[in-house]
Amino acid sequence: AEQSGKILAVSFQQRFRPVVEHAKQIIASGELGELVRVLLVEPWYRPAAYYRSAGWRGTWKGEGGGVLMNQGPHPLDLLCHLIGSPSKVWGWTRTRAHTIEVEDTAQAMLEYPNGAPGYLTLSTAEAGVERRMQIVGDKAVLELVDDALRIMRFTPSQSEFRAASQSMWDAPATQSEVINLPGDGGGHLAVYNDLEAAIRTGQRPRSDGRESIMGLELANAITLSSHLGTPVTLPIDRSAYAELLGHLRGE
Repeated sequence: AEQSGKILAVSFQQRFRPVVEHAKQIIASGELGELVRVLLVEPWYRPAAYYRSAGWRGTWKGEGGGVLMNQGPHPLDLLCHLIGSPSKVWGWTRTRAHTIEVEDTAQAMLEYPNGAPGYLTLSTAEAGVERRMQIVGDKAVLELVDDALRIMRFTPSQSEFRAASQSMWDAPATQSEVINLPGDGGGHLAVYNDLEAAIRTGQRPRSDGRESIMGLELANAITLSSHLGTPVTLPIDRSAYAELLGHLRGE
């Protein structure tokens, strides 16, 4: 698209949820400060009937992966949209509960460019747990659960208090705020309106190709790391991933 000058928009509609837009503004303003840690928990429970409903489901040829390729793209995209891509990934994928070829559970430890750690878990074998994203910064914490955004601000920042406090046990004062910004749950109309605006004005779509490939790169890194049994750095070795995917597809 860049070489041809054409506009490419990817349908990551959850970027347009009001609560995500607000979280993005907070992070862009510098209110969180330097990244300290991140957590992503995404259970997308599916019974066996879901995988029996179509022959392509749960297969390497049909989907190219399991929870990472089907249910995971949207939360992985939001994670990368809000704080960028990690620099290193330790992945662990397993098929724990379903009779399918691909993974129904994926875990990963992440390392970001500043050394901050992260952890994520995605599963179609786990029910009854809220989907949650927690981003801890030096100055504040953001926690996103459905359409509620909780902000916990530190006074002073963690690093300032750590350096100046004379007490062995104290912690900085905190102030919490919960913001409810209900929307349509991430409908597609906003994506179409954004694309139309890009065509009319020449602006970049909110989820263009370069932005949108980050979540896919992270998913591929988790798969590659799990099968190699070692951590991988991003961007990953595409030839190594292509070789692995071909093997898993029986090509």
